Amino acid sequence: MMCSPAFRAVQNRRRKHSGFTLIELLVVLTMIALMASLAAPVVYKSVVRAKESALKETLQISRLALDDFYTDKGRYPSTLSELVEEKYLRSEPYDPVIESSTQWVLERSYERQGIIDISSASNEAALDGSLYSEW
Repeated sequence: MMCSPAFRAVQNRRRKHSGFTLIELLVVLTMIALMASLAAPVVYKSVVRAKESALKETLQISRLALDDFYTDKGRYPSTLSELVEEKYLRSEPYDPVIESSTQWVLERSYERQGIIDISSASNEAALDGSLYSEW
């Protein structure tokens, strides 16, 4: 089937100018930015929830190790590294909120001469409103 010269000219123009306009690109980029801004708080909260969960588990395991040490030895450990040396913990506890394994608030008993409790050194509030340092 033969095409008229006018039809071919229109097709050639379309081929030369086929592509996206600046407006179309801006609309797509705006939609992507909008979706990213809606997803960011959800991702942030899930990261915070994961850190809180890890901190709770770390505190629970560390407190259990302190109690086990006391039950076995009749005294509390003088340092956290003593729990590692005596194989009550595999490594020193890591605080995922402040991202450190050296900045813990250690509650000591002068009567029993050792660490009786451990808590986070963070002054931040958790998602439920309580302070990490009060856990």
